[in-house]
Amino acid sequence: MSSASRVRVGAAAVAAVIALSQAVDAQHDAYRTVENHFKLPDGRKIGSTAGITIDRDGTSVWVFERCGGQNCVGSNVAPILKFDGSGTLVKSFGAGMFVRPHGIHIDRDGNVWVSDGEGPDGKDPQRNGKGHQVFKFSPDGKLLMTLGKAGVAGDGPDTFNAPSAILVAPSGDIFIGDGHGGNTNARMLKFSKDGRFIKTWGKKGTAPGDFETPHTLAMDSRGRLFVGDRGNNRIQIFDQDGKFLEEWKQFGRPSGIFIDRNDILYLTDHQSDAKTNPGFKKGMTIGSARDGKVTASIPDPDQMNGSQEGIAADAKGVIYGSLTGGMALKRYVKN
Repeated sequence: MSSASRVRVGAAAVAAVIALSQAVDAQHDAYRTVENHFKLPDGRKIGSTAGITIDRDGTSVWVFERCGGQNCVGSNVAPILKFDGSGTLVKSFGAGMFVRPHGIHIDRDGNVWVSDGEGPDGKDPQRNGKGHQVFKFSPDGKLLMTLGKAGVAGDGPDTFNAPSAILVAPSGDIFIGDGHGGNTNARMLKFSKDGRFIKTWGKKGTAPGDFETPHTLAMDSRGRLFVGDRGNNRIQIFDQDGKFLEEWKQFGRPSGIFIDRNDILYLTDHQSDAKTNPGFKKGMTIGSARDGKVTASIPDPDQMNGSQEGIAADAKGVIYGSLTGGMALKRYVKN
């Protein structure tokens, strides 16, 4: 079956699942929001946060936040934070290394991968020599690998332009979603576990395999790579060689995607409205990564100013969300 055929075949299923997603809006009361779960030292606050994920222990939460503000330029606080299950801060590192923290991923060995989504702007010298890179840290904060050139925006095999997301497959292969809209890149890259460039695919566009802001990455139990193609209001699914498999539009406009060990898919959408993505609302959507069925939703409590981008779920199904504009972390538990 051709790629185009897969899209056409998927269209009918998408329409059916959209109807289901609208029907499950009534299930939003299945969860309640827990405020002030995360505890920081006096004087330290959470900044704009796109990156949040779960540790290998299944309960601890890792956050990559913007140094208490909208970026880390000139800040001396550590933006990589680890909280235990009770919300207590137990580890922090990365001070002075980043311009604008974005994506975070924990690999099977517990290593911490993060992406710096901006670089020099020609105005603020404090940005010079930083940005447009992906970093690998040990769980204790030791820098193990760096991909990309510090402060250099590019589209070659060793340069990025606003890298948004990272995912490490069980094999150790590294996938990077490179680009954040505008004049940045719109592509996927694959590297070996030792950082050797393997391939790239995709370009700015709307066809299967094209991208407009590859903002978030996840992988299901079958090893399929889910790319949150936010600017195109869809999830694109590929094999690990970059072969397009199908697209899903029933989950909304993806800013964050998290797939747990049971193939439950959690997605955040903080941009959909009647103009940007008609028929969808801001909030979180929950469903199956196996067949694309939507099973529940949690509407954004602030439809006008909601900005929840990151999402993760622990081993017990507790959901954690991170906000950019709202600069907050939230915890959602089942009623």
